[in-house]
Amino acid sequence: MSIIENRIGADAADAADAAVAAAAPTATLDGREVDVAPEPGQCLRTWLRGQGSYGVKKGCDGGDCGACTVIVDGDPVHSCVYPAHRAAGRDIVTVQGLGTPEHPHPVQERFRRAAGFQCGFCTAGMVCTVAGMPEGAEHDLDRTLKGNICRCTGYRSIEDAVHGVENIDDRAGGVGHATGTPAALGVVTGTVRYTMDVDPDELPGALLYGAVVRSPHAHARVVRIDAARALSSPGVVRVLTAADAPRTLFSTAQHELVEDDPDDTMVFDDVMRFVGQRVALVVAETQRAADRAARLVEVEYEVLPFNLDPEAADRPDTPVLHGDSNVVMRMDSEVGDLEAALAASAIVEDRTFHTHRVSHTALETHGSIAWQDADGRYVVRSSTQVPFLVRRALARVFGLSKDEVRVYTGRVGGGFGGKQEMLTEDLALLATRATGRPVRIEFSRKEVLTATTVRHPFRMRVRMGADSSGTITGIAVDVRSNTGAYGNHGPGVMFHGVGESIAVYRAAAKKIDASVVYTNSIPSGAFRGYGLSQMIFAIESTVDELARRLGLDPLEMRTRNLIGADDAMIAAHEEPDLIIGSYGLDECVRDVQAGLARNREADAAALTPGWTIGEGAAVAMIATVPPRGHHSHVTIRLEADGAFGLDVGTAEFGNGTSTVHQQIAATVLQTTTRRVRLRQADSDLVEHDTGAFGSTGTVVAGRATHAAATSLAEKLRARAAALLGAPVDECLLTGDRVMRGGDSVSLIDLAADGPLEAAGYWGGTPRSVAFNVQGFRVAIDEATGELRILRSIHAADAGVVVNPEQCRGQIEGGIAQAIGAALHEIVRVDENGRVTSDILRQYHVPSFADVPRSEISFATTSDVLGPLGAKSMSESPFNPVAPALAAAIRDATGIRLTTTPFTRDVIHAAILERDATRGTDG
Repeated sequence: MSIIENRIGADAADAADAAVAAAAPTATLDGREVDVAPEPGQCLRTWLRGQGSYGVKKGCDGGDCGACTVIVDGDPVHSCVYPAHRAAGRDIVTVQGLGTPEHPHPVQERFRRAAGFQCGFCTAGMVCTVAGMPEGAEHDLDRTLKGNICRCTGYRSIEDAVHGVENIDDRAGGVGHATGTPAALGVVTGTVRYTMDVDPDELPGALLYGAVVRSPHAHARVVRIDAARALSSPGVVRVLTAADAPRTLFSTAQHELVEDDPDDTMVFDDVMRFVGQRVALVVAETQRAADRAARLVEVEYEVLPFNLDPEAADRPDTPVLHGDSNVVMRMDSEVGDLEAALAASAIVEDRTFHTHRVSHTALETHGSIAWQDADGRYVVRSSTQVPFLVRRALARVFGLSKDEVRVYTGRVGGGFGGKQEMLTEDLALLATRATGRPVRIEFSRKEVLTATTVRHPFRMRVRMGADSSGTITGIAVDVRSNTGAYGNHGPGVMFHGVGESIAVYRAAAKKIDASVVYTNSIPSGAFRGYGLSQMIFAIESTVDELARRLGLDPLEMRTRNLIGADDAMIAAHEEPDLIIGSYGLDECVRDVQAGLARNREADAAALTPGWTIGEGAAVAMIATVPPRGHHSHVTIRLEADGAFGLDVGTAEFGNGTSTVHQQIAATVLQTTTRRVRLRQADSDLVEHDTGAFGSTGTVVAGRATHAAATSLAEKLRARAAALLGAPVDECLLTGDRVMRGGDSVSLIDLAADGPLEAAGYWGGTPRSVAFNVQGFRVAIDEATGELRILRSIHAADAGVVVNPEQCRGQIEGGIAQAIGAALHEIVRVDENGRVTSDILRQYHVPSFADVPRSEISFATTSDVLGPLGAKSMSESPFNPVAPALAAAIRDATGIRLTTTPFTRDVIHAAILERDATRGTDG
């Protein structure tokens, strides 16, 4: 069809829509009649949210993620690309109209019973897509769900939900049960509130909206800002610049120790150091007015020389971004005599590896709402993993006391480390202080992709030697990390990356030379794995190559060199508080070996001509807590009805800590999770919580919950003993009573005697380690470079698994995200420093069809440090995926890929180069 014919068809459709709208200026929305009078050009999603349909989520702005899916006249549509005026005369059903928490729709109930979500931000759209799909579509989910992205689950539990598989245990048991999350009904019915799901009428004053003016230059000095045209634009209240903001230096990165990250950032700076840096903030009565006016702010720049090459960062002629050097951190350390060890080796492998920028792509974008409450205190509702640290940072930047600021979260729509930054909260608070009104700052997907943070790109040269039997003799790494324009997380990511990746292997000599440098590019930040995914790719690929050169099975060679349960963990130096609290690494290796052996012949026999098959595996170790302090305070109380009120500081963003806290408390108190009422992620609730990052929700906050529940149990037994006239050690908690022989007293009666409350605390040290092993079998079409994953096997040492379904989901989600990073996803930066992959369709987040169904197994261990023997498992599954895929590609093709991602084009080009080399050699 020609362009002219297309236009004629579109004109006819527009005319038909106009006729419908003229005849019926109302629509049926979730069973009620509503007027349809949208703003010109407004999309259906924005209009629906304006009607209070907060179950309709904003995940992108281009019809790419499906979080906004609703059902229009029986068909699922992406409401962000559906014109609102076309709603007239239609029957529109959102997730909230399908069912309620009291009476969920069958599809919603299937998602609940399958635990078909983690953060849940995509779930409303998934539910609408499944509820509206035609008969038989459940048999082709690759196609049916191609427009709906999930960043958390790995899709297995979503597939289970579609087919009615039940994965949760509705008995609401304690540790070891697959208990459902407390917010499940709210998530599947779209009634749970995320950050931006706030009715403006609920706020103290008329809500204002912010839009950020951003730099078009990689390096420039702001000479002049003329906001006159913007200020004269309808609805604009203020234009805020550096003249209106504090000049306090801080880091957007948030850690317990402020000194962990360089203070190199201001709310607004006079110098721009990357394309997309914030220059000014327009505050207006509507989001549309703010966005329009932001384009009217005129900024005059003095453009400065810039550098995008990390290898050139410390050359004398390179422009310095901060202070007197572009080197943020340097680390040089040696154990043993590395050069002597390599010289005496039978074989030495020496290769350089590169990893690329990856976006977290949490489906809920960064956002905050700030206001001043009746007592004059500033309140910030934010999509953050670290509410207590953000409160501390805001107080410091704005010269306020801690008591003058409250920070809390609703449910957070994904994090993966990207929300361990303060990126919107300072803007919202600045605007509220300037206007005296509530202000909302919500980043677009384009802003997230181009102006927040990414995974640190690493360059890693690895030299590794071994004797003829395959025993590793020495490991040397020379690493350069590109932290971008600002140093947030740069030192920590480097230290962590070169730590457990090397410490997992025994070797008499180890040497580290590492540096973190500034460049004029998008800042890097915390990302799942925190440097380990980059370094493990290089280290594991090198071990794998050594084994293949020696003619050894790569997993067998690893077993000869991996640390044992009683070995010291040494990278550059031994960390005194890091121990092996339980050891299941050997069991994990055996499980993956056995998994890869299954169906090997059948998979090979099923291949068509031109395809080759290969297997690969990799191991990973990770500390269960970040170093240098990670603190959690928890309180728990007996309530009047005999239930328990549990207050914790950690945020819920799909990490599953809500369920873990309930299960730990229920186990200690000998009750069910239904009787444990959780409040969380509010700086008003408890004394302090460092935050949910570094996989600490289970280990650190879980230890604090265990301590609090244990203390309360003792108090309950003591009070019951006094009432029963019995020794305390003969009184047992059971259900809703305390028993002593045939006598008992109810918890309600105990509560009637006065309040009972207990507190728990843990400081994050000593620390244990968790282990993961990943295996893949892949097939590669040598004619095109296409890669298909035939088998994915993952074994994890998570200690005592608190919630098997939830932990399995964390592993599957980590594998899926890592497959995306290894094969598809790349943040592309052009020669001027501009991110060009600025919409989701240019950034390939794995969809249902891209992710294999992984076989998951758990080692049978119990950790001496973790709560009730548990260990963390949020970050670690990500780390061994890329090297395992690289090893499988090597096995299939003979090609060692040393740069991520392994796209189809890259694999094909490598095959052509291999074949050309063979031809030349022949």
